[in-house]
Amino acid sequence: MKAAVALDLSDYAFTPDLAQAGTLPARWYTDPAFLTLETELIFAKTWQPVGRAEMVLRPGDFFTCELAGEPLVITRDKTGALRGFYNVCRHRAGPVASGKGNRKSLQCRYHGWTYGLDGRLRTAPEFEGVANWRQEDVCLTAVRVAEWGPFIMACLDEAAPPLEAVLGDIEREVAAKKIPMASMSLIERRDYTINCNWKVYIDNYLEGYHIPIAHPGLFREIDYDQYRVETFPTYSKQHAPMRPANAVESLDRDRRFLRTEAEEEALYYWVFPNFMLNFYPDNLQINIILPLGHDKTLTIFEWYFEQPGTGGGWESMQNSIAFSDQVQQEDIVICETVQKGLQSRSYDVGRFSVQRENGVHHFHSLVYHSLSQQTQGGEARPTTR
Repeated sequence: MKAAVALDLSDYAFTPDLAQAGTLPARWYTDPAFLTLETELIFAKTWQPVGRAEMVLRPGDFFTCELAGEPLVITRDKTGALRGFYNVCRHRAGPVASGKGNRKSLQCRYHGWTYGLDGRLRTAPEFEGVANWRQEDVCLTAVRVAEWGPFIMACLDEAAPPLEAVLGDIEREVAAKKIPMASMSLIERRDYTINCNWKVYIDNYLEGYHIPIAHPGLFREIDYDQYRVETFPTYSKQHAPMRPANAVESLDRDRRFLRTEAEEEALYYWVFPNFMLNFYPDNLQINIILPLGHDKTLTIFEWYFEQPGTGGGWESMQNSIAFSDQVQQEDIVICETVQKGLQSRSYDVGRFSVQRENGVHHFHSLVYHSLSQQTQGGEARPTTR
């Protein structure tokens, strides 16, 4: 892995006490050098969603993708095992796959070297006579992959904890609520390009403090007084109970969800650094946040439902998507104006609401501790005050 360029982080010292803590300095959002460091020390060291399980259901299925700037190919080999490799031929670095499909092998489009779906080199044309080289020793460089519900996850770092450890109790809690995550299907995807740093978007997601002002439609749905955030080593969980409907409110056509006798709650999970899972009463919405530059971010929204059929089920699904899009459009305005504010000479560091912003504080701690593990000359070089 390429070494990250060290940065001076002495303008910030993480404070565990939320009541005493300050936010990340504005420079951490506006200096392009931070994204280079974040790519190496955050995105290349964490589990990332790279595709869907339905893309590699059968032996021979494959798809290509990119993670932290690295080209990858994900395959299902003839034994049914899920595998991931760098999409880089061991000969002269050509790609061994393109797009998606079903094949019995992977062939480099440069010189025709052919690999099995297990990554082992099968043929190297006209390579006889090469000294100190054996075909059976050559294999595509593997990356860690795992399936979780409808998702394929990948991680470039061999030292990172396994996916199960990162997810903690999320799998158990989803199962306990009888959410049929594995049987849900992708119904729609929408991509939004936002003119802000990726961390601005994450900050916004991780607190409900702005909901009463910025999201009037969402505010009508949730019991804001009961909104709370729990933090865990590698993720956080936002509890957003649906606001109960009384006789008057039940006639409110503006309500998207109505809590019945059964307790209904929207659950928002965020997995460090950029993967969100939003469980609503009738669907799962995921967000994947990908930096396109230090001040430009791609937010991928995908909606998963059990097959809704037609009629009322289809209408409910479309209403859910439209409601999510409305909230996203409101967030885009917020995030883009905040990015401009961060560039103002008048602003550097803010403070946290103890009651409402512990999730943002938790995110800042993970960013800080990740970037503090800068390397220079092969040795860890934390730069703190």
